[in-house]
Amino acid sequence: MNFRLVTAAFALAAPALLAQAPRSAPKSSAAQDRIVHVNQIQVIGTHNSYNMGFAPTEYRYLMEHYPRTVHSVEYHHQTLFNQLSAGVRQLELDLVRDDKGGRFSHPKIVGLAKAEGLPADPDFDPTHEFDKPGFKIIHLGDINLRSACGLFVTCLQQIRSWSRTHPNHLPIFLLIEDKQGSLSSFPGATRAEPWTAATWDSLDKEILSVFPRKELITPDDVRGKHATLNEAVQSTGWPTLAHARGKVIFLLYNRKSGPAYIAGHPMMKGRVLFINSTAGAPEAGFVEDDKGTAASINNLVKQNYLVRTRVDFNTEEGRTNNTTRRDLLIHDTGAQMISTDFPVSEPAPWTGYTVGFPDGLVAHCSVVNAPKGCRSDWLEPGVKTLPASPPHHP
Repeated sequence: MNFRLVTAAFALAAPALLAQAPRSAPKSSAAQDRIVHVNQIQVIGTHNSYNMGFAPTEYRYLMEHYPRTVHSVEYHHQTLFNQLSAGVRQLELDLVRDDKGGRFSHPKIVGLAKAEGLPADPDFDPTHEFDKPGFKIIHLGDINLRSACGLFVTCLQQIRSWSRTHPNHLPIFLLIEDKQGSLSSFPGATRAEPWTAATWDSLDKEILSVFPRKELITPDDVRGKHATLNEAVQSTGWPTLAHARGKVIFLLYNRKSGPAYIAGHPMMKGRVLFINSTAGAPEAGFVEDDKGTAASINNLVKQNYLVRTRVDFNTEEGRTNNTTRRDLLIHDTGAQMISTDFPVSEPAPWTGYTVGFPDGLVAHCSVVNAPKGCRSDWLEPGVKTLPASPPHHP
């Protein structure tokens, strides 16, 4: 399916960016939806969106033995449903292969804490999802397995449940990170199995067991009749919001895994996920630039790529309330996905640091490539706005 841009010209900084816009501002949110494209908006996302943090005894044991590890991962999130309700529009899930089930059902930290006479924590998996076959959602092996959903398919069901009850939402960007081999530096930690061609096929199959294709935007949709995805996004472009509302876009985070995912599927034909590629590559449509500068990010945006970047790292910004990068990314870049450990609904406990748009809206029109007259308050009309992020504190 091709998504054609409107015909009137809209001048942009880079000649490769061919998005177009009307000569006058849209008169309604519906009219705006017909001219604003998926790559012309900016949303807030969460890093390791499933992470529910540590239970009390786990935290105590790790602080005594591995305080540096705790320092870098001392954050946690609400359920996926609640994050979406709070305005998050990009989620990230880490997947581990577990074909038979039970591979990660007995995290070593439980036995180690018990050996030191510490009180038992609540069961990390009370519904025994980790005993069942299927992809598991894991942060740090044997250390931090408390997830909003243990099974990938359960996560998908939660996301779709929210989506179906909010059918006019902006597209949800869902990053998938495959984890293989060592899942942490914990002594004797359980290693994850390698992914095979069958594993990648199973990934698509699980997604499609929950989301019908009509509720997804896939590489086939965007590429249309073009020879490459790169050619498509730089000419025909991404779908408009009129086509994208209520849908999900799956993105493969690990760049090195891209070739394995598209093996036998050139240009991602028949696949569900967009791979993380490099600018100019035939498969390029999505590019991760987590630590990118404003210049590097905007250069990618001007070439019509979807860009995911991160605001904060290892909880440092949350501990110091350093909002320099946050303010730069929001005000001076067109990165479509700005990911954080601390969205507005989940402030850092040390300083109150959060990441959100100053006006409290769910999304913004891009400062780099949005059409003339694009109104951010029309991107999700009728949705209750969030509290604004606190001002910069030096």
